[in-house]
Amino acid sequence: MRELRPTLSFDPALLLKAQGPAGGLRAALFDVDGVLTDGRLYIGEHGETVKAFNALDGHGLKLLKAGGIAPLVVTGRDSPAVRRRVADLGIAHAVYGAHDKLAAAQGLLQALALDWPQLAVLGDDWPDLPLLLRCGFAAAPLNAHAEVRAVVDHVTALPGGHGAAREFCDLLLIAAGRYAGLLRGQLTTLDDGKPSA
Repeated sequence: MRELRPTLSFDPALLLKAQGPAGGLRAALFDVDGVLTDGRLYIGEHGETVKAFNALDGHGLKLLKAGGIAPLVVTGRDSPAVRRRVADLGIAHAVYGAHDKLAAAQGLLQALALDWPQLAVLGDDWPDLPLLLRCGFAAAPLNAHAEVRAVVDHVTALPGGHGAAREFCDLLLIAAGRYAGLLRGQLTTLDDGKPSA
């Protein structure tokens, strides 16, 4: 049997930033449109009915949770598709239809007894800027708006909805020293009988 060793790596300076403050990052917040999806909206005569999510991203969020970093969702839109995806991933803390993402994120942090430096954020557009400017580690997908890319610590190699969230999760887990253990120990599904990630 071949030995399983991590092959994924990031720049050491980036890993140092992604470790967050002493005690490490405790939660990671994700936008949905343009981050967990490619940003396209499919709207029919009865409203939004379909969103496309990436299975690699979904597994990354589950790994993040297994690695002790709570995944959070704050999205400006609300739809049955988003609620279903969040539920399928077992994400316990989410705010839908948030007109003020800063207030929504602050409420989640208070509920978890966390401070901004303990939070990592992956966002792609102007409504995410207040979060990205306050958090301990800020990242954006490749397809994020230029003003967002200009202020973050890391821009992913992949666009939203196409692996950006998984890269962000992997980066946080490597920085926290938990990636290798999860790779060796999580060779079964994290789905618990639910639809695949």
